[in-house]
Amino acid sequence: MAQRQNISSGSKYEPTIGFSRGVKAGPIIAISGTAPIAPDGKVAGPGDLYLQTKRCIEIAAGALEKAGASLENVVRTRLFLTNIKEWEKAAKAHGEAFGNIRPACTFVQVAGLIDPAWLVEMEFDAVA
Repeated sequence: MAQRQNISSGSKYEPTIGFSRGVKAGPIIAISGTAPIAPDGKVAGPGDLYLQTKRCIEIAAGALEKAGASLENVVRTRLFLTNIKEWEKAAKAHGEAFGNIRPACTFVQVAGLIDPAWLVEMEFDAVA
């Protein structure tokens, strides 16, 4: 296996669940399901899918930076929404970050996320 680098964001969920915010193996970087958690540990943008999506992207950008990459290295995103009818709000935030990069992207509705206040969770795949 290629040299592995585990990347932590300091989330309280990482040690409990046993995961890393991101893992870099060779040129591949996988960013785990990223929820809209504010720096103070609370939910960022309560009730606002647009702001929550922006926060997920900010967290992922920080993890990518630790791996020596950036949003420009992202080749795939996945957005898990609790209400697919609101998809355009998440799409707006996604488009602001990725409009010129244009990774492969999927939006899906899920029954719920770990915290009921989370309206979105995102995954990112990148190649450095």
